[in-house]
Amino acid sequence: MTMYLIQFTLALFATAGFSVIFRVPTKHIPACMVIGALGWVTYEVITINNFSPALGCFFGACVVGLLSNFAAHTFKDAATIFIIPGILCLVPGYAIFNTMLYMLQEDFTASAEIGMQTLMMAGAIALGLLIIGAVLRVFYALIRKTVTLRDKF
Repeated sequence: MTMYLIQFTLALFATAGFSVIFRVPTKHIPACMVIGALGWVTYEVITINNFSPALGCFFGACVVGLLSNFAAHTFKDAATIFIIPGILCLVPGYAIFNTMLYMLQEDFTASAEIGMQTLMMAGAIALGLLIIGAVLRVFYALIRKTVTLRDKF
């Protein structure tokens, strides 16, 4: 449990740094910090329990997408303000670095293996954000439709 608390705290500060770099409005920075930290802890919980990093990235991206959309509706602002800093902790930068390192060392087998894993992680991040965005868009459309039907009767 202590490890998750440390990971959460470090992800808070990392997301705060990305929020400052991307000039997120000051009032949104605490929400971005929590969103990014919860996305990272989700990734860590899944990967520590012997699941693939791509699956961890998928569920981490789902958490970031879901919380970012809720924060966007709460603050009445764009969801991308919360998604971009929140998702950056999940980006597989170290894996990309290792892919290039092995390629420069001419270890093409390891480069291909880590490169494929990196592509799967990046695709999982995109897929997680896409699925959550689509599901929420349908959900909000159904809510609007039921409210409109209720007002007619």
